[in-house]
Formats: sequence, structure tokens, C-alpha cells
Amino acid sequence: MKKRSLLYSCFVLSSVLVVCMVMSSCGKEFYVDARSLPPSGVLNRVLIAQQNPSALPFVDAYYDIRHAYNASSGQFSIAGYSGKGPLSIENLPEQQMGAIYGEDDGSLALVSYAEEKLSTSIAIPGGLSSSVEGSPYNGIFVTRDLNYVYAANPINHVVSVVDRTTGISETLDLPNAYGISVNPGGTVALIFIENATQTPGYAVRAENPASFAVYSFVKLTAAQQAAAVNNPNYDGAQDCEPQQLPTWCIFPVSTGSSAGFDHPIKAVFSADGTTAYVLNCGPECGGTTASLTTIPITSTSLNPGGYGASGLALVAQNNIAIPGGATDAVFNGNTLYVAGQQFQSSSGLFAGTLTVVNTPADTIAGAYSISDGTHNRMVFADDNTLWIGSASCDQGVRYQQAQSGTQVEYGCLTMFNTSTNAATIDSYLGDATGIAAVTGLHKIYTAEGGQIYIYSTQDMSQLANSNVTVTGTATDVAYMDATTDSDNTIY
Repeated sequence: MKKRSLLYSCFVLSSVLVVCMVMSSCGKEFYVDARSLPPSGVLNRVLIAQQNPSALPFVDAYYDIRHAYNASSGQFSIAGYSGKGPLSIENLPEQQMGAIYGEDDGSLALVSYAEEKLSTSIAIPGGLSSSVEGSPYNGIFVTRDLNYVYAANPINHVVSVVDRTTGISETLDLPNAYGISVNPGGTVALIFIENATQTPGYAVRAENPASFAVYSFVKLTAAQQAAAVNNPNYDGAQDCEPQQLPTWCIFPVSTGSSAGFDHPIKAVFSADGTTAYVLNCGPECGGTTASLTTIPITSTSLNPGGYGASGLALVAQNNIAIPGGATDAVFNGNTLYVAGQQFQSSSGLFAGTLTVVNTPADTIAGAYSISDGTHNRMVFADDNTLWIGSASCDQGVRYQQAQSGTQVEYGCLTMFNTSTNAATIDSYLGDATGIAAVTGLHKIYTAEGGQIYIYSTQDMSQLANSNVTVTGTATDVAYMDATTDSDNTIY
């Protein structure tokens, strides 16, 4: 009996040692989705886009340190990265990848989370520009399968597509294109025109193809290629390239009799994939009416090619007025949370508003006061919280109230409790340009005013950040070990 107990004890001890060897931090019992243990051994990593000097450091978000938990020095960083001015991170944890856009050199780098190093750099034939409405820049997108890259350059008046399956890149003419939104399946890639409007009943083939507000990329089938030879405006397209034997076209999106666009800025997609909701910025961007425009995604509206973007015959069908403004949005099931600003005639300034939309009924369930400024960061986190970031929050109603002596916070970061509908606003630390939800650990990381901060998702209290501060300017953050790609903010 004693011998058996001894053997059992040895077995248990051995099992514990194996687990401890696999884990470098105690944040999780095992690595999510059977992903391979990264070289650092850290299981809860937050990646930081750092400018001046340009680098991609990452930190251990369990211990909130920049070095190994059993060391007192050193610093984790993505090896081989050489981009200039990293601005934004498209976080793809399910693919163990991150796509980093560098605004100073127009670079796009894919970095491997599994290997913690640069995977490849992707050349964008038409170049990129970040000086556009809706900053931080959302004019480039890598599909989740990593096969296609879509980009817009309003300065050069072109859009670009990189087909990584064939190694072929194309540049197509489209003046003032500045934003890109792509659905999770990669079948719809929408392009938005800066400061554009489009009236109801504006149809492809009946109007000048260069006069629309929203367009879509389409990869042609072999039959369509043959029909489009030397015809850049094939079937109502704005442009098709290469003209000798077109592979890609950009088609306008028509509007039905009950739908229009007013300074469209981006799109989000329903969980079931059947509808695109285009955000019309409206008054906040110099327009008239903020709203959502719905675009059904059906088999008849998609090119039957079955690969790449396929939105050949998209038609907007309906508008949902959003009085509180619309510059960003995120789905939680059938509930759509829309962030924006509402004009206040009494002060001549804008006030931040979160509008809750019941999408099956297309009705507004509530509107709540949040941080002022241009909202472009939204992500769900632990404890039923939605975190919202904005830029230029010191130019709104709250700042004016604070200057007049009213006790009110006017920071750029909001924590919204989706269970109680209570909004908590941070003190002013500068523009909130990055938010990473460190799920399971009840905390988020932010980039505010160029520095890194950590908050509790339970009460928005600040956690100690002295061991994660950076020497340069932090512009974005991403939770590399998130369970899903939805742990993302501007994509």
C-alpha cells in the first residue's frame, strides 16, 4: 500500500512539473486552442505599436511587465520588424498573426505571434495615406484567410488589391477613396469615398460610375474577364484592371428608394453575415443626417466565383436614423452599439453619444452619454463591459463644462456596462488610440496620449503601469493571445 501511494505521489508530482514547464506564467492552465508555446513562454501577451523609435514591443499582461517574470531586466519585442511609424494593428489571434501598418513608410508587415518575429512584408502597389477623415487610419485590410489585402489612397486617388494566392497586385482608379471594410468571410470588401453623399434611387449603369459614395471590390470569373477585355467600365464598373484581361473591378453600390449615404465612413457586418451596416457620419463629418444604411448580402448580390471579394450587385435598402451620431460600431449578438457625436445647438459643440440599436427590428433601444471626440475604437471586455476610445475629446461639450467649473470628466476613454447601461469616463490623458481587452484577467490595456495604461474591467480603476511604459509613442495595442479575432478595434 505504501509503495502504491509513493508511485501515485510521484505521478502527481511529475504531472505538475510538466504543466509548470509548459506554462511560463500562471494566467491560464493551458494555451488556448492548442496553440504552440511562443519563444518567450508568455501566455498573455499584449503587442504595442510604438513610434519614435519604431518598434513592436510586447508585454506579459498577466504580471504587467516587459520582461520574463523570473528576470529583472530585458524586453520582449517582435524580431525583424523594420517598418517606420507603426500606427495600427489588425489583430488576428486565431491565425496567430498581426498586420501592422506603418504610416511613415506605407509599410504593411505581417508578424507571427507563434514565432514572435516578422513573417513577411507586403508591398502595396498604390501606396497608402493616413491623413484622412476617421483617423486612426482604416484604409487597409487583410482578410482573415490572409489571402487578400485591400487598400485605399485618397492622395493618389487609387485603390489597391494584393492577391497573395497568385502573387499578383493591381491598382485601380478611384478618386478620394479613404476607408475599407471587409466582412469576416472575405466575400465583401467595401470602399468609402471621403466627404461623399448618395441619394436614394442611385443605380449602377444609370449614373456616372465615378459619382457614388460606396464601392466594392470584385474578383472576376473567367467568363467575366473575357467580357471585360479592354473595357474598364465593364457592366457599370468604375474601373477594371489590367485592361488587357481584367482580373479585378470596382463596382458602385446602388441605393434603393429608401436608402442613401451621407458621409459614409465604414461598415460592420451582422453576426449571421446577411447584412452590412454602413455608418453614415452625417453632421459630425460635415453632412446632414447620421444613420445606418443596410446592405443585404445574398447569393444574388455576390459574384459566383467563390474566391476573393464578390460584391458584384450590392444594393442598399434601408436607412436607420441615429441622432447621436455614427463613426464606429460593434455587434453583440443582434444588438449593435453605435458611437458618435450629437450636435448641441446651445453650445455649438458636439457631445459623445452611444446609441443601442436592436437590429432585427431596426429600432433604437437607448442612447447614453459617453466621451466626446471622434470615436474609432470599440471592444468588448470582461464583466459585461464595452470600452470606447476617441480622439480630440478635449474639443467637445464636456471639456467646455469642465472649463466653466463643472465637475465632469472629459477624457477620451469610456467604460460602458452593457448590463446596467452605466457609462464611466476617464480623466483626460490624451487621445485613446488603442484598446486591448485582456479577456479572462479582468483588465484592458490602452494607448492614450502616446503611453500605455491598464484598467480594471470591474470598476475602471487604473492598475500599476510603471513596468509597461514605453520609451517611444504608443499608438495601438492588441491582445495577441485572445481567443477570437473579434478582440479588435478598428477592423
